[in-house]
Amino acid sequence: MLGRKVPQVTFRTRVRDESIEGPNPYRWEDKTSADFFAGKRVVLFSLPGAFTPTCSTYQLPDFEKLYEEFKAEGIDEIYCISVNDAFVMNAWGRAQNITNIKLIPDGSGEFTRKMGMLVAKDNLGFGMRSWRYGAVINDGVVEMWFEEEGYSDNCDTDPYGVSSPQNILQALRAPQAAAA
Repeated sequence: MLGRKVPQVTFRTRVRDESIEGPNPYRWEDKTSADFFAGKRVVLFSLPGAFTPTCSTYQLPDFEKLYEEFKAEGIDEIYCISVNDAFVMNAWGRAQNITNIKLIPDGSGEFTRKMGMLVAKDNLGFGMRSWRYGAVINDGVVEMWFEEEGYSDNCDTDPYGVSSPQNILQALRAPQAAAA
């Protein structure tokens, strides 16, 4: 994965538009991989699904809490991607009171598949979803990779730790600590 460019795909997003009246003031907006990754150093983390226990209890909230610490380490943005549609990702972000992390809907799983991280989770009734991973991506190129152990279809467990924000932040700090 290291040194590999992220796949070029188009994401179907829903963005807030104050000119739209009613209870759902959002419009469709296509975003590309270049919109998210070009010219930026970002952390991307992927998870099996919005509203799921580990993702909602630990992973997303902890990235949100540590956002400023990532910024201090030279990270421009933090993105959470999941094989969920834009409606689900937006609702999850609101439910979690997310203000710093940007949620990317990979509704068809195209980005996840091209990253080599698409797995079956039929044993949980999910269908095709992402394996849990994290990456530091610099101008569209994978600089650091954090993949949970046991990559497989219909995994009986939900490994979490390697891609935790604490672990990624520690790895970002390691070069500075060694130089100090």
